[in-house]
Amino acid sequence: MAGLQDATTSFVDALTPVLERLAPPPTTARQLRRDVVLEAFNLACGFLAADGRQTDDELWELAAAFGPHLDSEIGGATPTDIRRSGVVDRLALSIDAPSAMFELLADLDARKGTKHARTYYDGALEIGFAVVAIDVHTSVDELAAVEAWRGRLLARMQGTASSPTPAAEPAAEPPTEPPPPQEPPEPLEDLLAELDALVGLTTVKREVRLVADLTRVQQLRRERDLPVLDQSRHLVFSGNPGTGKSTVARLLARIHRSLGVLDKGHLVETDRAGLVAGFVGQTATKVVAVFDEADQGTLIIDEAYSLIRGGDNDFGREAIDTIVKLVEDRRDRVIVIMAGYPDEMAELVAANPGLRSRFPKTIHFPDYSGEELLAILETLVKKGGYELTDEAKARAKAWFDAVPREHGFGNGRAARNLFEAAVARQATRLAGVEVPTDEQLVTLEEIDFLVPGEPL
Repeated sequence: MAGLQDATTSFVDALTPVLERLAPPPTTARQLRRDVVLEAFNLACGFLAADGRQTDDELWELAAAFGPHLDSEIGGATPTDIRRSGVVDRLALSIDAPSAMFELLADLDARKGTKHARTYYDGALEIGFAVVAIDVHTSVDELAAVEAWRGRLLARMQGTASSPTPAAEPAAEPPTEPPPPQEPPEPLEDLLAELDALVGLTTVKREVRLVADLTRVQQLRRERDLPVLDQSRHLVFSGNPGTGKSTVARLLARIHRSLGVLDKGHLVETDRAGLVAGFVGQTATKVVAVFDEADQGTLIIDEAYSLIRGGDNDFGREAIDTIVKLVEDRRDRVIVIMAGYPDEMAELVAANPGLRSRFPKTIHFPDYSGEELLAILETLVKKGGYELTDEAKARAKAWFDAVPREHGFGNGRAARNLFEAAVARQATRLAGVEVPTDEQLVTLEEIDFLVPGEPL
């Protein structure tokens, strides 16, 4: 992401030629460029003032970015000079509504099908994120100001979009085909039946049904103009790998769409790598982008506890701060599930009061029993076009029973790995058979499975 100076230069270079084509004579290019610089300065000050603090780092950066262009206003100024002048405070409201320049460009786009407002929006957004990135610790208030400003401008652009009228300027690009209509929401009872069909997870199913029932009742109360409790829908899923957390999250997303809570009901999966950047200020941008992708759906953050494992100076804590802000600001648009090992997730929630209040409910996914893992194995065998002998089932069950249920136990993944190992051993066994029969090719026998205690 560009620094404030680079972001300002890009903004000015992109918009000045646009205004040159629109301005009547005798307006000069120099005058127009100064107008665009002032626009960028107003935006930067508005974002900078959002948290009520003006750090020395921010003000030095402001002076470096705009001093060469606005010599009489800020050239050569120190942070103390800028604070004394009160210029940042005076411009605090400059991002509370679209500016006159933006309105001019948006109106032009509506009439002629151009995309100048989008050029303004993209450049100004870079300025906003550049301001947020100046301080080592991201200001959640500044980030919230960027988000609010982004929403206002997007709403304005969407509200003025229309078919262009013929004009001397180049024609707008042909409209893209509208996306295909969404499938209608699935009936709730079908989704609950799909939940019940999952192997094991008795307590999880009970908890998910409780979530669905509570949501359904709250929706009915809302439809009848009765008071509705403002309850968080965000969840913590705790458990070892392979216990069905992603599968249940996907079902919950579809359940929420069926109940009218979410418009799309899709699931976006991410982890630390998808949220944390390697440079100051970039982490917040990555988190916002992931929330944008999950809009009107569900976001599951796997191994969420890893966000606090890097120490006080790690950018994972910046991700946590941004998540806390966004789960509140977008609580009606994105449902977030944080997932991971039980002890680590309890530690994560306990360490951050913001998370504790916004993720009040934890659903624990227990390890599968030997019987349940055998049932998962039988499903995999059937889908793969194989069959098990009774002796093979007995050995597989004994192998599952013998595996220690320790931290990191793979559960459903262990069933898949055992199945794949059996298929490989069968292939080795049949390699010595000149022309195996169809029955031999589809049958997994006792000898194809590991003996209890034998590692994969």
